Amino acid sequence: MSLSMKDVKELRERTGAGVLDCKKALDETDGDIEAAIDYLREKGMSEAAEKSGRVAAEGLVNVLINDDRNKGLIVEVNSETDFVAKNERFQDLVTNISKHIMQSDVQDVDKLSEEKWFEDENKTVDTIIKEAIAGIGENINLRRYKKIETDGFLYGYIHLGGKIGVLAEFDGEKTEEHLKTAKNICMHIAASNPEYLDRDSVDEAIVNKEKKIIKKQLENEGKPEHILDQIVEGKINKFYNQICLLEQDYIRDTDLQVQEVMEDSDISINQFVRYELGEGIEKKEEDFAEEVMSEVNKND
Repeated sequence: MSLSMKDVKELRERTGAGVLDCKKALDETDGDIEAAIDYLREKGMSEAAEKSGRVAAEGLVNVLINDDRNKGLIVEVNSETDFVAKNERFQDLVTNISKHIMQSDVQDVDKLSEEKWFEDENKTVDTIIKEAIAGIGENINLRRYKKIETDGFLYGYIHLGGKIGVLAEFDGEKTEEHLKTAKNICMHIAASNPEYLDRDSVDEAIVNKEKKIIKKQLENEGKPEHILDQIVEGKINKFYNQICLLEQDYIRDTDLQVQEVMEDSDISINQFVRYELGEGIEKKEEDFAEEVMSEVNKND
């Protein structure tokens, strides 16, 4: 079959494998990118198999929480350049969009764009964004947001000036000590990027797929059949340790897991949202052709 350079590029970005290895993987899997990722992992050629295709995009992630800490949101607004993201008008726009979302009951970006602007009923959210585009001279996009209301309390954290944001919901009293722990947990989430709260949150199909890949890796390494299941179980526990917040090693004390920190602090975490600016947005394809030629020449 004929492979597109776009598919090769996407596979390269998601796995970190070489261009020619990506091409071979797509050849072997009839162009199925997900199957090609598994193929590269089984062959030990993927350097970053857990990546979700994050690529560069600019703008800001913002977190807004009310004074009672029972209602809050996290939002991502994109711009084309980092220069505009540092522009005061753009930053004010993100702040005002956050305020609008806080008073809205809409949970969908498209529907929110059609809403009357909270400070001017003669305009919609979309109109406000288009006015900012005209004034700033660069495309601006309200990409996503998530609102949380709780009987417990919320805590938020912004890292790297808006490159990463975290909003988390906790159960427990809003004491100074508990708020300090909540802040540290949010900082941990920002740094460690867990995908799930705990192992019960992980879909069984994902776990079974991981077991299959691990077993294939071990077979390729020539490990004896009678010890495969034992090794797989150990590696799956490590897999949970990597992707589940409560089982991760706590960044401030790696002798403890996050679950132990929560228990010692007498609070619990119910959910969290972590946004990393631009994750999953396709970047410009400049220089990719040069990278391909470099790989080809290197293997001549």
